[in-house]
Amino acid sequence: MKFDSWSAFWAMGGYGFYVWLSFAVTLLALLGLVAATITTKKRLLREVKQKQARAARRKAAQKLENTL
Repeated sequence: MKFDSWSAFWAMGGYGFYVWLSFAVTLLALLGLVAATITTKKRLLREVKQKQARAARRKAAQKLENTL
C-alpha cells in the first residue's frame, strides 16, 4: 500500500472512518476478553485457596476432636 500523504493514509480513499472504526471495535473486544480472562482467573484462584483453607481447618478440627 502506498499513500501520498498521512492524510491520505488516514482517509483510506474515503473509507477511513469505517476502517479505523472496525480496528477500534476489534481492539476493544480483544481488550475486553483479556480483562475478563484475567478477572476470572483471579476469582477462581481465590475460590480454590478459600476451599483449601476450609478443608485444612476441617481436617485440623477433626484431628483435634479425635485426640480428645
